[in-house]
Amino acid sequence: MESEFDDYAGNYGAALNQGLALSGEPKEYFARERVRWLAAQLGSLGMRPIRILDFGCGTGDTSPHLLEEFQARMVVGVDSSRESLDIARATHADPRLRFEAVDDLEPSGRFEVAYCNGVFHHIQPEHRLDALRYVHRSLSDGGHFGFCENNPWNPGTRLVMRRIPFDRDAQLLSPPLARELLARAGFEVLRTDFLFFFPRALSALRPLEARLASVPAGAQYMILCRKGTW
Repeated sequence: MESEFDDYAGNYGAALNQGLALSGEPKEYFARERVRWLAAQLGSLGMRPIRILDFGCGTGDTSPHLLEEFQARMVVGVDSSRESLDIARATHADPRLRFEAVDDLEPSGRFEVAYCNGVFHHIQPEHRLDALRYVHRSLSDGGHFGFCENNPWNPGTRLVMRRIPFDRDAQLLSPPLARELLARAGFEVLRTDFLFFFPRALSALRPLEARLASVPAGAQYMILCRKGTW
């Protein structure tokens, strides 16, 4: 199945950095910090996953961060864009990384952790619940899901998205809507954290961000949830 992102696969990183330039940071900064945040929250729960699903992995740039931060045995990235997956395979040649089309990878219940970022605002609302149920079925019993999205309540986020061609028409999810969908898909929501409050010009204030995580003003939010039964 062809994906709209097949057309952007070759210049995805450049287009994303074009928008993120307003923050003063490249996309790698945000990818790394999101994964570090997730690792810290799971670490506080005593979680040491060895198999991780990177849902909507695109060109695979976050998968190595997941592998390194968690010291995982395997990270599998799935996406609907086969062009993006071809780039991921060519760019990240590590035997512990695999990249598969989402239509080709049946949910198996073998992953202890799943992660996604900025995926669901590109999924049509009528298909979002099915996508979340795919993640739910992919997780082992008691597995955790780090669901990260752009915060529609942050005007800076909206400004950045208007500068990125593939984000201009995206339909953002508010945190309450995301939590509702996750619950309907069978997840138990554990916490919602807001991330990325200060641009690089104010980086001296970033040590405060952990204390501000409950304030719904960060550029993104991450919902940590656990697989339940339904």
